[in-house]
Amino acid sequence: MELLTGFGLATAAGLNAYIPLLALGLLARFTGLVTLPAGWEWLTNGWVMVIVAVLLVVEVVADKVPALDSVNDAVQTFVRPAAGGIVFGSGTSAQTAVVTDPAAFAQSGQWIPVLIGIAIALVVSLTKSTVRPAANVATAGMAAPVLSTAEDIASVALVFVAILVPMLVLVALLALAWVAVRLVRRRRAAQRAAPGR
Repeated sequence: MELLTGFGLATAAGLNAYIPLLALGLLARFTGLVTLPAGWEWLTNGWVMVIVAVLLVVEVVADKVPALDSVNDAVQTFVRPAAGGIVFGSGTSAQTAVVTDPAAFAQSGQWIPVLIGIAIALVVSLTKSTVRPAANVATAGMAAPVLSTAEDIASVALVFVAILVPMLVLVALLALAWVAVRLVRRRRAAQRAAPGR
């Protein structure tokens, strides 16, 4: 179950880096739904949550503006994978430790959950960054706020599903993959149908 939770949280981070970070911090601090491992308790720090909340507001606004959303996606290509690593690591109860001996740390495997989260969030983020410009061009920018809102809602839903009902993460991931495939197919069909091709 922890693996499915980690997958759901990392996927959510690939859509919006700050939603799963803030949700984990808030849920761990104010409810009994989430208990973070000792190495990840910093997510419940008030200042960390305020900073993440401010970054979330900036992300939500920037992601709704055509052209600015592409710049935001470029910047977030580095942030989303980092957030994915953090939430996957914390969601799978991975323990972080002070690294005094890099060889021992490498052999311990403690870095594997973080690396998996980075990879998951990176794939989702790159897919988003690929689909969004094409949708903006095809709709003269009208798709940006609609897609961004849908992505934010999907990110929130994935966080809560990952925490409350991890088995639904598998269904949600399959649904996301289906939507991505459909969008790519539509884009290709539109390119083939465009005059001059």
